[in-house]
Amino acid sequence: MHKDFVLAIPVYNEEKYLKSVLAEARAYCQNILVVDDGSTDRTPDLLRCEAGISVITHAENRGYGKSLADAFDFARREQYDWLITMDCDEQHEAAFLPKFMAAAKRNNADIISGTRYPKGHDIDLESSVPADRRAINRQITRLINERLGLELTDAFCGFKAYRVSALRHFSVTVPGYAMPMQWWVQVARAGLMVEELPVRLIYNDPTRHFGGLLDDPKERLAHYLHVFETEISRTSLPAKSPRTGCLPCC
Repeated sequence: MHKDFVLAIPVYNEEKYLKSVLAEARAYCQNILVVDDGSTDRTPDLLRCEAGISVITHAENRGYGKSLADAFDFARREQYDWLITMDCDEQHEAAFLPKFMAAAKRNNADIISGTRYPKGHDIDLESSVPADRRAINRQITRLINERLGLELTDAFCGFKAYRVSALRHFSVTVPGYAMPMQWWVQVARAGLMVEELPVRLIYNDPTRHFGGLLDDPKERLAHYLHVFETEISRTSLPAKSPRTGCLPCC
């Protein structure tokens, strides 16, 4: 049977948002996977009440990168054409799912990556974003563009669509929030086509933690840079750069 889209939602202690996010997502996508990364609140109980979705459960918290790696494996195993990922904190709006689907159906890209900064890191548009996150995103996005030949405006948006056949190029071994630093290198190494899709900038809870040493911005940046340099040193990048484009603003 032909399977076009599956939506994957990584969750960790999201009892506050889970029911509303799933209700909105169901309006746009019938195939939904939730990866519960060892939640210790009521999230597992709420998931048991949700019929018609697939669930992967980690016995303990293993990290955002591991949740995405499991979603990649699921999409390939179940032979979907496209995998869409979105967060479960109401900072990604399910109403944008049709835009990702439409972009995927145009068949011009391997990765459709959400961007909250389609015109660049304009300070006037970022009043709700914690200053350290804004600064790190800006610095890392610039680094990725310079070193990998991309033209991104937002390196860290988790709202994305992936051509499932392209997932064979990825080996995600970084389990935590630094996973994009490894992943973007692999995108460039494979020469994949990337399009950015403008999405709304929403920060509902600027106080949310990364956990452990990553709550210190200096430690977090150093960790991101270490992961990037480690991955980029593994093998050489191709002479031909990956292609990047941006879809019209919504």
